[in-house]
Amino acid sequence: MAASAASPLAGLGPGSLAGYWRFQRAVAKAQLAAWLPAERWVLVDISGPYASGSAQAAASGHCVIRALPALPAAAHPRAARTRPGTITPVVADPASLAFLSDGCADGVIAEDGALSRQLMTEDLAAEITRVLRPGGGLFACVDSLVLGMAILAEQHHWAHLTDLPHAEVVLIPWPDGTITRSFGAGQFRDLLTEAGLEVSWIRPRTVLSPSMVDHVLRREPGAISRLVEAELEAEQDGSAGVSPVESFGISLLATARKPPARRADPARRPTGRLG
Repeated sequence: MAASAASPLAGLGPGSLAGYWRFQRAVAKAQLAAWLPAERWVLVDISGPYASGSAQAAASGHCVIRALPALPAAAHPRAARTRPGTITPVVADPASLAFLSDGCADGVIAEDGALSRQLMTEDLAAEITRVLRPGGGLFACVDSLVLGMAILAEQHHWAHLTDLPHAEVVLIPWPDGTITRSFGAGQFRDLLTEAGLEVSWIRPRTVLSPSMVDHVLRREPGAISRLVEAELEAEQDGSAGVSPVESFGISLLATARKPPARRADPARRPTGRLG
């Protein structure tokens, strides 16, 4: 979940981490750019009103349906006419994609902790699978256990911290009263596979620590592009689609796809004979 003026993360830690948040946004932009295909896709973005993925995808030529919560109109970002793609904002319950038909989307973007904000995450994951066409893709980011533990420690919830390694579902109370859900890499993988998706990879966001990034940027403000390059290289050090550091980072990022439709086996084609 990226920090923003309306995000709980805006109150996490000192303002001195401004450099890290700038770095994290640059990493997120690079990761999404790498995932977006060259061909034009119909994308559903459920990331919420503060994420920038819709504009980036539309600028790359994609048609984006942006689901927004029922906030006052003044709270919604202005719907920009982005060329060569388009953005169609739809006010809808972020926990449900009932307004979309089966298999209507080539891809779904669930950034900014969209899945973590829904406590019944399994239901939303199943809805994502439903609206994806066979072969369609998902780009999703959730809050990690690392972030969850930091929030609990910040509030001195020591009993919750002790129970956390044994919990099947990890719910995190934030200082502002919000409750979100944090995931380990295995829990995130299980969530997606049980929804019927094939996970391509899970990676942390970010491998580089906030303190290290902020320290470098304080000494050399122009180093952000080199830090982003180092981050992306570090994420891909694993094999078989699994990063060796996938449990690090305040967020976990995954890409997955809905399995392609199976073709009928010609050897089992009906003969047309009776009896």
